[in-house]
Amino acid sequence: MTAQGMNHFTILAEDLGATVTFYTEFLGLKDGYRPDLGFPGAWMYAQAPIDHTGQAVLHIIAGRPMPNPRSGVIDHMAYTAKGMAATVAKLEAHGVKYMKRKQAGLAGTWQVFFHDPNGARVELDFAAAEGD
Repeated sequence: MTAQGMNHFTILAEDLGATVTFYTEFLGLKDGYRPDLGFPGAWMYAQAPIDHTGQAVLHIIAGRPMPNPRSGVIDHMAYTAKGMAATVAKLEAHGVKYMKRKQAGLAGTWQVFFHDPNGARVELDFAAAEGD
């Protein structure tokens, strides 16, 4: 048996509402169907699910203590994205610190790194053509 692809990331959230808003506003993810798992949380989708069969790319768990220290063995989560200029402008308008760099190699992918409200590091990857 071999892995066929990434299914989802799971993060812990101190403030569920603020975390859902963050991923909706900055990544364009959609809050969607989540079964009753017996604890608070949310499932976020890259595309709005038509029914309960869509693929959530981010699971958020709330109502649990945050680890101390907050970092773990996962360094960051990365998403393919579009609209780098608008994303950077939004981050700046909201005072979210970020780092932008061009990836080495032929592809020249632009990477924008920042942290969510809980300290999880997020990477957005943009096509080289979106760069300045």
